Amino acid sequence: MEGGNPENEKLGQHFRSIDVGKSVSTDNGNNMKLETVIGLEIHAQLKTQSKIFCGCSTAFGASPNTQTCEICLGMPGVLPVLNKKVVEFAIKLGLSTGSTINTFSQFARKNYFYPDLPKGYQTSQFDLPIIEHGCIEIDVDGCTRKIGITRIHMEEDAGKLLHDEHEPISYVDLNRTGTPLLEIVSEPDMRSPEEAVAYLRKLHLLLRYLDICDGNMQEGSFRCDANISLRPLGQEKLGTRTELKNMNSFKNVQAALEYEVRRQRDIILDGGTVIQETLLWNPDQNRTESMRGKEDAHDYRYFPCPDLIPVVIDEDWIDQVRSMLPELPDERQKRFVETFGLPVYDAQILTGSRELADYFEAALQVCNAPKKLSNWIMTEFLREIQGEVGPWISSTCKIEPKSLGLLIDLLEKGSINGKIAKTVFQTMMETGKSPENIVREQNLVQVSDQGELLTLVQEIVAAHPQQVEEFRGGKTKLMGFFVGQLMQKTKGKANPQLANELFSKALNA
Repeated sequence: MEGGNPENEKLGQHFRSIDVGKSVSTDNGNNMKLETVIGLEIHAQLKTQSKIFCGCSTAFGASPNTQTCEICLGMPGVLPVLNKKVVEFAIKLGLSTGSTINTFSQFARKNYFYPDLPKGYQTSQFDLPIIEHGCIEIDVDGCTRKIGITRIHMEEDAGKLLHDEHEPISYVDLNRTGTPLLEIVSEPDMRSPEEAVAYLRKLHLLLRYLDICDGNMQEGSFRCDANISLRPLGQEKLGTRTELKNMNSFKNVQAALEYEVRRQRDIILDGGTVIQETLLWNPDQNRTESMRGKEDAHDYRYFPCPDLIPVVIDEDWIDQVRSMLPELPDERQKRFVETFGLPVYDAQILTGSRELADYFEAALQVCNAPKKLSNWIMTEFLREIQGEVGPWISSTCKIEPKSLGLLIDLLEKGSINGKIAKTVFQTMMETGKSPENIVREQNLVQVSDQGELLTLVQEIVAAHPQQVEEFRGGKTKLMGFFVGQLMQKTKGKANPQLANELFSKALNA
């Protein structure tokens, strides 16, 4: 399927036109503004334990061709049976994107020949998909836009070719054959590479919140094809498109689309014609390369699959799946702002990963300082884990969320100061010990006894008459020097607020 249907284009009716082109003079002296039009086709592997039409495992990383059977290899005389979980996952995504769930849908055979497609066809859906007419909201540079979803359909994945680095030989691994996919086809509503990447990220986040796709782009669980064309600004008819195939990183999608915009613009402004073709992105040379001529739907000779009955869904099942939906990213972000009083920026960072949002809420159960906890997660915590957020947070990270909450609670109560808290945090990262145990074992409790600190303050003032004179002469920045002296004497345990108060009184006496 292509990224959007030109006959159903609603851009002029519903969406603001954004000009990402520039007024450029062609060789014949005419000025022309060009508008970028992008539609995405996203393939998301589903987190089912078995394949879409057989019982073979979908686990990644097994030895080649060890997770296959007669059904996923398409042997004569075998019959596929649809995995019910695949339908449930499709309904989940449809409900989460405000789409229409078609109670009647049908599988079709998409015919093409390639070494990693053992049957010579792919079982997919064509004119009767399970999901249609949804949308996703994106925010780019403070502007919120709705990107339409044409359709979401179920299909099986193909195998994988492994190319020998030293010999002109390719090997076929069919473990991936039959892994269930959802293909999400957008309307051609995106007007810049930035909008395309924002849409891609939003959908990636949604799939992971729903827990129906692990979103691992390096393993091919989340892949993107992009259809892109340019047209004169204000023209309704779409220009000739090219398709960028199988991009598996946000960075590559952005770079490839930016390159293709420049390439097509140069061709059009020079009076040439863009050729409809399928392209690959070469990240080493930062350019697109021709793969083959672009197919149209009729090239695949679709027809209803004779081995599978139509998929009929009743409203009770849809309601049951709706009741299973989790809190979605936009809803959670709004709640973090309204309930916890967090700035929108904090809420966006924390809800940008389901695992990170879960971690924050679990830590908040033992402390009553949402903003301070948010600050620590966004600075100390994310810096230590180098921003890599994933399922491992809840399974292998040495700092349990409640331990971080208890650390923030010790700070709030004044049991430790900020400097000590950072020391405790580092020990927690290394050992996994609770903050209370670390504070007790290392005798790190903050010194807040006024009498004890006053004695030390007086000793420091008496020992530094020159600095005292300079301070009283107007060099007030020396307050940091005096507090630093106190911190040295108390090994960083002095209450900094009380220290400043005592020095202020002593030095201004």
